[in-house]
Parts: sequence; C-alpha cells; structure tokens
Amino acid sequence: MSTPFLEPGRNCWRVERTDAAAFLIDGAAYFSAVRRALAKARHSILILGWDIDSRMVLTPLERPDDLPSRLGEFLNALVSRTPDLHAHVLVWDFAMLYALDREWLPIFKLGWQTHKHLHFRMDGHHPTGASHHQKIVVVDDAVAFVGGMDLSKWRWDTPAHAPQESGRLDPEGTPYPPVHDVQVLVAGAPARALGELARERWYRATGERIPPPGPVTYTSVWPEGLERALVQAPVGIARTEPLYGGLPLVNEVERLYLDTIARAERWVYVENQYFTSQRLVQAIAERLRSPESPEFVMVLPEQKDGWLEHHTMDVLRARALRQLREADRHGRFRAYHPVIPKMKPRRIDVHAKVMVMDDRLARVGSANLANRSMRLDTECDLALIAETPSQARAVREFRGRLLAEHLGVDEGLIERTLTEENSLIGTIERLRSKKRTLQPLHPTVPDQEDLWGAHIDVIDPEQPMEPQYLISRLLGEEERKPARRQLVRGIAVLAIITLLALAWRYTPLSEWLDMGTLQALFVSIKEIPASPLIVLGAYVLGGLLVVPLTLLLVLTILTFGPVLGFIYALLGSVASAVATYAIGHHLGSEAVRRFAGSAVNRLSQRLARQGILTVIILRMLPVAPFTVVNVVAGASHISFRDFTLGTVLGMVPGLIAITIFIDSLAEALRNPELGNIAVLAGVVLVIAAGAFLLRKWLLGREAEESQA
Repeated sequence: MSTPFLEPGRNCWRVERTDAAAFLIDGAAYFSAVRRALAKARHSILILGWDIDSRMVLTPLERPDDLPSRLGEFLNALVSRTPDLHAHVLVWDFAMLYALDREWLPIFKLGWQTHKHLHFRMDGHHPTGASHHQKIVVVDDAVAFVGGMDLSKWRWDTPAHAPQESGRLDPEGTPYPPVHDVQVLVAGAPARALGELARERWYRATGERIPPPGPVTYTSVWPEGLERALVQAPVGIARTEPLYGGLPLVNEVERLYLDTIARAERWVYVENQYFTSQRLVQAIAERLRSPESPEFVMVLPEQKDGWLEHHTMDVLRARALRQLREADRHGRFRAYHPVIPKMKPRRIDVHAKVMVMDDRLARVGSANLANRSMRLDTECDLALIAETPSQARAVREFRGRLLAEHLGVDEGLIERTLTEENSLIGTIERLRSKKRTLQPLHPTVPDQEDLWGAHIDVIDPEQPMEPQYLISRLLGEEERKPARRQLVRGIAVLAIITLLALAWRYTPLSEWLDMGTLQALFVSIKEIPASPLIVLGAYVLGGLLVVPLTLLLVLTILTFGPVLGFIYALLGSVASAVATYAIGHHLGSEAVRRFAGSAVNRLSQRLARQGILTVIILRMLPVAPFTVVNVVAGASHISFRDFTLGTVLGMVPGLIAITIFIDSLAEALRNPELGNIAVLAGVVLVIAAGAFLLRKWLLGREAEESQA
C-alpha cells in the first residue's frame, strides 16, 4: 500500500490502514487510555521504552478499577489473573549518565519479584553512544500506542498544566514542572505491524522469540469512552535504526521529515523537544527562501532543564533558529514557547514530537528533530494521512486542540480565526495574550558557548562514536596524552582491586588470612601506644588490598573489647571507606565503567538515588565487596557528605550487632554456663529477626505503598 506521501522502503517501513485512531494529548489522557486497554488484554502486552518506572501511578486522580494503582503491581496483577496473558517489557539499558534519573533496580521489581508471565529485559543491543528511544505499547496486536511518552515518572499532566496540580508528583511525592506530550492510538493492521516490530526488537535484544497472539478484535480492547478521531486512514510507520550488528541503516524518520517539508503547500506545524538536525534546518531554510514557501510554526520548550542540556542542545538549537531567521525572506517562520504567567518557572516542558502538514498529514512519534534521532537511536513515528474530508477535518481539529491548549482559548476560536486570517502565524499572533499564551522564542548564545557548535558531532551525534574519536574531537594532542595515561592508570588500579578480591576468596592466600594469624598480629599491636593510629592504618590498607571488612571488625572487637573495639572498628571502617571512595572519585565514572562494564552499571543503579538513605541501605545490605562499593560510589559522584554520613549511620547497627554477638560468644566460650549460652542464643535470634525484618521492609515497601 502506498500514498502520495508514503513510500514503503524509502520514507516508511509499512503503510497500513487503521480501523480507528485517536490523538491523546498530555499524559493524563494517554495513561488513562493505556491503563484501560491493558486491563482488557487477553494474550499479549508488549512495551518498548527509553525508560520505565514501576512505581508510577497511571491515573493519580482516579481509580478506574479495583486493580493496583502503581504500574509494576498493575502489570503483575494483570498477568496473575489471566492465565494466557504474557507481558514483555523492554527498556534501554541506560548509561551511567542517566542513573540519577532512573528507578532503583527496575530489573528486580519487574523481573524477579513478579509473576513468571511478566518478562522484563534491558536493551543493550546498540552501537556506542546510541539508545533505544521508541515508546510503543501493543495490546493483543489489536491496538497500539506510539508517541513521546514512556511509562515513567515526570510524564503525567493535564492540558491545563495548572501551577498547583495534585496529580503531578513523582513516586517520592515531589512535585515536578508542567510537561506537554502527545501519543497516538491506532487499531487493526497498524497495531499488528507494530507488534511485529516490538517482537523483532525483543529478539535482537534478548535472542528470544515471542510468538504472536491469537486474533483479537480491536473493539474488545479499545479504551471505553475514547472517541475515534479517524477511521480507515492510511498510517505510515517510520523507523530509525542505526547501522549495527550486520544490519543496514534505516533512516525512514529523516526521509519522511524531509519529504513533508518539501511537499507542504500552506503550513507546517511542529512541536518538539529539540531542534538541532542540520539536514532539517537546511531543508526548511531552502523552502523559506522561496516566495512560495509555506508557513513554518515551531513550538519548542523555552529552555531545557539542567546545566548540560542548556549548554549543549539549547546552544545548537539557538544556532539552528538563527539560520532559519536569516533565510526567512518572506516572514513565513516563527518559533514559540508556551508560558503560564502566574507560574514559577513560567515555562512548560514541551516533550512532544509532532508534525502537522497542511490538513493532510498528522505525525506523532518518538523522534526528536535532532541528529541522533535521524540515524543513531532507535525511533518510531506514525504518520496518519487524510484522504477524505472527514479525515482532513480530524487533522485540523488535532492541530486546533494543540494550539488552543497553548493559547488558552476555545478550540472553535482557533478554527474561526484561521479561516479569517488564512495564516497560521496570523492566527497565533491575533490570539496571543498576556495570560496563558505562546511567546516568541529568541534564544541568545554567548560567544564562548557558541564554540560548542564546533563539536556538534559529539554533542548531537548521528553515528556511533568510538572512545578514541571522542577524545580526539574534544582534546588536543597534548591533552590526549595525559588523558590516555590517566585511563591506563585507572584501568590498572581497578584490575588490581578486582584480582585481589578474587585472590582473597579463591586462592591459597585466603589460608594465610586465618583468624589465628591476624589475631596474634592485632594483640601485638594492642601493646603499642600508637595502637589506635595503627588500627586505622590497617583498615585503610585492608581496604586498598580488598581484605574482607567483616574479618577486620571481628578481630578489632576481640582484641580491644566491646567498647574500644566498637569505636576503633567504626573509625577504621569510615577511614577505609573514605580512602577507597577517593580512588573512585579520582578515576572517574568512565574509567570504572570501562573496566567493570555491566557489573558497575548494575551497582550504579543501586547508588542512583544519590543520598544518605541509599548509602545506609548499601551498608546494611551490602551488594558487593566493601571496597568495590566505595570505589563505585566515588566514581558515581555521590557527595562526600552523604557518603560519609550514610556510611557512619549504616555501619552502626551492624557493628552493634557484631559487637554484642562477639562479646556474648566470648563470654559463653570462657564460661559455658546455661545462662551465658541462653544469652548467646537470644542474641543470635534477635540479630536474625532484625536482619529478616530489615530485608523484608526494604524489599517490600514499594509493594505495600502500591496497595495503599
């Protein structure tokens, strides 16, 4: 199947006619619809995403059914109650750069702690620097959702984007700024095609094949109460897939953008998170130079949050907008950002990826107007084509709903004004106000920041980057030499740490490290006046040599008694932690990750909350050798204050337990009376019960909150 716009094999993968389609503007509409569709699933749920958060509440302002409110528990309940239902969730195996923004241990909460029919995997099948960025949910191959929203935190909002919105809270209960996004729902043949796409992506990431589900009519899973905007309209599925693993480059997303820009007759309306692709900038500039140019209206965020994006992607966007203004000879280009004056900050985070061309094409997907979305990341967009007057009206109404939301006016007023003005720019300018509105976007870039433009292929790459190339682009030759030496030194240190940890555990070296030998050494130290300093030094040295910490703690308490032993052990542990933390901080996250790979990535997820509570939990329930945790903590940029205080608070309960146990054991061995043995048994039972309750609380608190 083909249309005047869509050419399978060139600017799209497939063209399928949808039985029905609906545009879902903002998270409240999308998450409500996807929950209702998922609740009706009979055989198959497929979820692809850049991110997921099992703690998110899909419908914070309503309880549409008696199922759990939090996503992870909701999915688990669905597969538990329906014997034939399997849910497959695939998200990007993210880089350490994003660890602070992600859920702590999603693989545990959606993989190990749930029903066997809920399958969770992380997708690492990408070239260097790439990510999985598709946002797709397919239910029974009957309906499918595609757009800019992941099933994750910081996505939910209503079209009102109210300054005080009770539902706009992250899983920790912290408010976040307003966010605007769009998803589209299609039914029938396009959903079956998207099911094929999702199963193929799962196979590439995991090596496992998922069988297709049996036939299900779309009406049985269509969200009740949701109006069908279009019926029997052609839908083009456009993808981006990088050159990788012996498979060719797929850049249908880019080609469809370029074709749409070239074929537009009256106007092109765009909403996007980024705008940095030079190919698209040049294509728009070429049209703007012509007297027959259509109008181009772009709605973009005022600026991105965070220092890094503001000083990189925002800089590149400012340069792109400057190029278009210079090419706009006939006043056919405008860039705006939405604002709500009474809100602080006033800006709304535009996260949507939308393009509407004339009244003929409505495009919604995951692809940003950035280089990496054109050729590096995996992306998926849907383009709906209007072939009939009713379908053209649906496209106009979609654009009108978006503009009405941003301008704070009635949708009917948009349509009437557009008819009178016969200009998209004229309509916006006439309806702009001092209240909620669209403000012209005129970013300025200081000269020193504009220099980042020389590194556009690093900031916003369109092809995989090997580490050597990245160094060569960002560093001169004189800077590269010490950088290489630093990397070699870092890898050598990490190799020594790992080899020592393995040696203490698996080689005859462990026989030398027996209790009798070390106790004799500690007893001899006890008689020296400077013994406290020597003990501290022994802990630091032990940390550097990856000596098991528990062994040092027991020896200290046996040698110096319960009071001094507790004090020395605590001070020594903190000193050792600080010393090995400093090593990790000096090496940096890249060196640590290059050497240790996925192991450090998994550990960094545990450190992702970057706070005192996280460090306390790691000390109470250690997930890796003491030294390894400290090195990774330093590389992950946990603040020194949080790390040190968390170490102290986390070590104290365990040290108290060890001290009481060792003291009771020593007394029972010296005087094996019934009373002493009973005390020892009681101490063991209390410690065991405390450890069990602590573990149960830490692992079960999310599930308990989801049932609240």
